[in-house]
Amino acid sequence: MMLGMVNRLFPIAAIIACGVGVSAQTPDPAGKNYIPVRTYSAEEDQRILSLYQGLRLADVTDGMDVAGLQDVGLVNPEIRPLWRDTESFAHRFVGIAVTARYVPTNRRPNRMTPGEFSKWEGNWYDKLSPEPFVSLLRPGSALVIDAGEDGDTGTIGSNNSLVWKLKGVRGIVTSGGARDTDEMIKEKIPLYYRRPARGIRPGRNELESVNKPIMCGGVLVRPGDVVVADGDGVVVVPREHAEEVAKAARAVLESDKAGRKDLYKQLGMPPDNTVE
Repeated sequence: MMLGMVNRLFPIAAIIACGVGVSAQTPDPAGKNYIPVRTYSAEEDQRILSLYQGLRLADVTDGMDVAGLQDVGLVNPEIRPLWRDTESFAHRFVGIAVTARYVPTNRRPNRMTPGEFSKWEGNWYDKLSPEPFVSLLRPGSALVIDAGEDGDTGTIGSNNSLVWKLKGVRGIVTSGGARDTDEMIKEKIPLYYRRPARGIRPGRNELESVNKPIMCGGVLVRPGDVVVADGDGVVVVPREHAEEVAKAARAVLESDKAGRKDLYKQLGMPPDNTVE
């Protein structure tokens, strides 16, 4: 009886061992992206951004609750604003995600002369750690960079952030670090980051992808998602829920303004732009 069972099982085992019938499961050696990426027009982006005008992160988080998205999109609070403006709230921003991912390099250069280093450095920036996402930036963009594990690498600095601002970037979010932070504070570029980082990219990181789904602060960020940032941190709204969330968030904000305006009056406080 046991022998008969073995004989009956053997053909199946042989087929599996030979790989017959399982070729469809063989991974593509070139890799494959499993999360689809959709592109949106500038007009579509501006329409969505207009719905979020003036909304605070707290309002948007409450709007996410209404949409059944509790704790979805809330970026790790370790990622915080580099600077805060409590008068005009210039550190706040809402933007449409353009993404990039930098990873630690496994290449190690030899010692070089200053001339050799300059040539090597330029080649690294051009070939291994460039910024091809610049061509994708436009008014209303939020640049989101996954660089959480690239160590003490200042992928973001006071020079390139100005280039991005010139292209229309409203703010920058990264799970990694930035350098030249004194200058960036003076330049008033909204930056939400994890830590200061002193080193340049060459010899430290490489660009892995541009405008693909990434993870930033434990949150999935896809190109086209809505990024909201203020003193409370960062939240990422999935694009397919953006209108529903904005509508609910607007109701929360208007109710909160009315309630606080009444309290201002009772306390003898002059109204300000947070309650008007």
